[in-house]
Amino acid sequence: MTYRYLFILLILISCSRDEPDNQPVKTSYLELALVQGGDFVMGCSAEECKYKAELPAHQVTVSDYYISRYEVTQQEWTDIMGENPSYFDDDASLPVERVSWEDIVGTEGESEVIKGITYYSNGFIYRLNKMTNKQYRLPTEAEWEYAARGGNKNRGCIYSGSNVIDSVAWYWNNSGDRTHPVGRKSANELGLYDMSGNVWEWCSDYYGAYSSSPQTDPQGVVSGSCYVIRGGSWVITSDYARVSFRTDYYSWPSRRQNYLGFRLAMSK
Repeated sequence: MTYRYLFILLILISCSRDEPDNQPVKTSYLELALVQGGDFVMGCSAEECKYKAELPAHQVTVSDYYISRYEVTQQEWTDIMGENPSYFDDDASLPVERVSWEDIVGTEGESEVIKGITYYSNGFIYRLNKMTNKQYRLPTEAEWEYAARGGNKNRGCIYSGSNVIDSVAWYWNNSGDRTHPVGRKSANELGLYDMSGNVWEWCSDYYGAYSSSPQTDPQGVVSGSCYVIRGGSWVITSDYARVSFRTDYYSWPSRRQNYLGFRLAMSK
């Protein structure tokens, strides 16, 4: 066996290890993981990719930031907004869904600008920030992918935390046609849950083609009609849960679907 094949085998074994599963998890929107910044290759090579949107692979540098360990739950949304818009609403620890980018970011009223995005007072994040005196925000697409890959602990897995999708994600084959409580699958290298599967996650960026140039803390293209969603969901196949997969998937800012949710980020 050559050293090359031994190295590949070791990566596959590392990415296939499971953590304790199916344990109840008490979550909070305040439960953030520190993501230490670094360099990574965003997207993938022409030999690896199946979709043009993932090309070209390009070098990205991100600064330190925080990201929530779990997708925002229905309980957390209801605590801030006073109502639950979700289709699957039989468990408060399910990820909130049927929330649009505009519901999260807001559209009118008082506002504050955080990392280039204006958050309005009728949106979830503005209200959360006023309640907590923090500056939560949506992650950029680069922050999302870096975190999904495991940050500087990245083991090179296909999905977020594993090459075995059933260990880390709820998707078409195992979801039973619905969402599941957050944190019931294994975490990735950074202790983040459900970054593959369960619900697609909104990012702050407009959707647009990648640049081939190296970038530092990119925030996406300057204009567009749709926003980036990442991670796949309960209603779609494993291919869409890969850490490199990206799409606009008709994600105009007012779109609400029972497979669309989000998680929070915060600058350090």
